[in-house]
Amino acid sequence: MKIIADTHCHTLASTHAYSTLTEVARAASEKGLLAVGITDHGKTMPGAPGKWYFHNLSAVPDSLFGVRVLRGIEANIIDFDGGLDEAPSILEELEWVIVSMHGPTMPAGRKDDYTRAYLRVAENPRVHVIGHCGTEDFRFDYERVLPVFSEKGKLVEINSHSLSTRRGARENCREIALLCKKYRVPIVVNSDAHFHASVGEVEEALRMLDAIDFPEELVANSSRERFERYLRTHTKVNL
Repeated sequence: MKIIADTHCHTLASTHAYSTLTEVARAASEKGLLAVGITDHGKTMPGAPGKWYFHNLSAVPDSLFGVRVLRGIEANIIDFDGGLDEAPSILEELEWVIVSMHGPTMPAGRKDDYTRAYLRVAENPRVHVIGHCGTEDFRFDYERVLPVFSEKGKLVEINSHSLSTRRGARENCREIALLCKKYRVPIVVNSDAHFHASVGEVEEALRMLDAIDFPEELVANSSRERFERYLRTHTKVNL
């Protein structure tokens, strides 16, 4: 299995990443990707981009170096009602919306609290991807929530970066992937690159999926046809 798009990448705008948007797009081109998601952090993350950054992403061309650039965001879930840290009007302007829970932006709670938050997020029509949800700090009721993500058209991200950096993520992501296989929940495999050399580097995640015989047809970014089908159905984007 391989991926044809990496839809979760950060640039210097996030201030804890180290490459420009141009460098990220060039790296995606050099690795033969068809698309790359520029998904810098929403405003409650320390060091997040300034007020006008997401409004002005329209200045970025649709394609750079032959790669479709998805103008996006990694918005933060900030409460147990599934609230996000960017206004609906901003999300509406963007082409690709990932939502994630992060320690600096999400209050401490219990499993039931995170389950409720994710169920509310699933109802948000502007959200496309549930980002790196295998972190032990924000464990939720996988059996209950994952089928709802599928029903509401959300892709569950298997984040290769998380497998080695987030507490409990390796075991939890495997459990999530097995349940996605069981319930036929579509996923997307991403790098969460914070440096251009890491764009498209998802081998660790793909090895985990291969080990559990995960169906390739459930990986939205494993073929142009599948990715375009998702984009056609859930976004305004054309490759």
